Amino acid sequence: MVRLDGAIESTVHLGVADVVADVVETGSTLRAAGLEIFGDPILHSEAVLIRPNAEPKPGLEILDRRLHGVQVAHRYVLMDYDVPVEHVERAVAITPGLESPTVSPLHAKGWVAVRAMVARDQTNKIMDRLYEVGARAIIVTSIHACRL
Repeated sequence: MVRLDGAIESTVHLGVADVVADVVETGSTLRAAGLEIFGDPILHSEAVLIRPNAEPKPGLEILDRRLHGVQVAHRYVLMDYDVPVEHVERAVAITPGLESPTVSPLHAKGWVAVRAMVARDQTNKIMDRLYEVGARAIIVTSIHACRL
């Protein structure tokens, strides 16, 4: 057994290794390198932030807020779309956002652009409902981090 760091998936193609064990979340990098995942995972793990009951050290609140922001970002996406003004109330009822959606006028008269955070697991259903009320140019963007 040889411990390696870095892009270990290349070691098979270089003849350095016959098989590799890698810490992965999805396996997409391994598949992109032409490798197959076989067998069950060796270990399932999770990161846990443990706070002492004592007075928190400087910076701990910031770290906690940042970690929470990443966790929230994994559950939501940004959805942008254009909708005729006469349908905007129906559309924003579908995408109320966390506080309120952003609604901006477009250059074309009678249209507005809307931006809102929506639950990632509801994306396609929401897009279908928006399309039914006249929304077009519906775009979904991943969020990497946020603060609520």
